[in-house]
Amino acid sequence: MTTPEIMQQLASLGSETIKNTFLKHGAKEPFFGVKVGDLKVIQKKIKKNHTLAMELYDTGNSDAMYLAGLIADENVVSKADLQRWAEQAYWYMISEHTVASVAAESKYGFELAKEWIQSDIETIATTGWATLSNLASIKPDSELDLDYLNQQLDFVQQNIHNSPNRVRYTMNGFVIAMGGFVPSLTDKAKAVAKAIGKVDVYMGQTSCKVPVALPYIEQMETMGRAGKKKKTARC
Repeated sequence: MTTPEIMQQLASLGSETIKNTFLKHGAKEPFFGVKVGDLKVIQKKIKKNHTLAMELYDTGNSDAMYLAGLIADENVVSKADLQRWAEQAYWYMISEHTVASVAAESKYGFELAKEWIQSDIETIATTGWATLSNLASIKPDSELDLDYLNQQLDFVQQNIHNSPNRVRYTMNGFVIAMGGFVPSLTDKAKAVAKAIGKVDVYMGQTSCKVPVALPYIEQMETMGRAGKKKKTARC
């Protein structure tokens, strides 16, 4: 399939209902409002295609950008590609999901995450925190810099409530990820979660709520999911 063919298919799959929902969450034109489930059907046909992923992302169309992340080849994508993607991601579905997941699966994930979380640009900082969370969810603990992640838990405890809106959300997600996916940091993450308590994040004109970290981690433990890694960061 070519980029024009895919764009035509995306246009045919667009839904005004989905589009209005995405707009409330922060999406911006241009996009068609395609369900993620429909994007995955296209993904199964294409599988991985680096060139096509780059072309789709460059359209600036949110649906195409999300699909680009699904078909991107983590073994081919460059650090420059990922940096450009992070800079062009204009709302959280792209920055915190598409870019962060591909980055985590690439060989540049940890390197870029450490750079991104220091950014003064909110969307880039959130990409960094989400990338760290994804790394914890898919990488064996032996491949993680546990000392660094432990230090970042301290940083979150000290700074989360004074950080920008979506940064607070992804910092909270980072605490959950450390508690739920890295057994050696579970107790530390639970202590941090208890200390930070409820995190206030403006979620736009939506009914979405911010998960409270401590009970979320405890629920993962109760369900026997704590410490179990995922096969992929992409969803």
